[in-house]
Amino acid sequence: MAAIDPVAALKASPLFAGFTDTGLTILAGITATKTYPQGIPLFIENMVSDCMLIIVDGRVGLSTKNAAGAEVQLGELGRGDWLGEISLISTGQRMCTATALTPVHALEIRQADFQKTLALKPQACIKLMMAIVTRFGQKVVDNKDALRSLLKP
Repeated sequence: MAAIDPVAALKASPLFAGFTDTGLTILAGITATKTYPQGIPLFIENMVSDCMLIIVDGRVGLSTKNAAGAEVQLGELGRGDWLGEISLISTGQRMCTATALTPVHALEIRQADFQKTLALKPQACIKLMMAIVTRFGQKVVDNKDALRSLLKP
């Protein structure tokens, strides 16, 4: 695979729709290119969540362990998708395991770098936080029936 152009990779992700070239350039400046061979975890459930990943190329499987300890498949992500976005706003634990189903190239934004950039270039960072919150809110709406089932006694 040719060298990754971070600006083009961010522009290809729906999360960054509507960003200016300046905003994309600012955020691209704090990305790191990551490569994961097929079968290797990008991260594991319950580990510290301190970065967001944007998939440039490849497929990622998401899974979790149920109460009995068996692995449950949650879905797949591909080019332009992102994961771990809440970690830019708040440190926590990974809610699932993400495994490379094919070789994966991704851009990583570390929380520490994002927080430093937020102080220096707040407009691009606030726009990204708003996009994250908007997309997260939409996921909640899209899954409201599943969330309701958790509330039933």
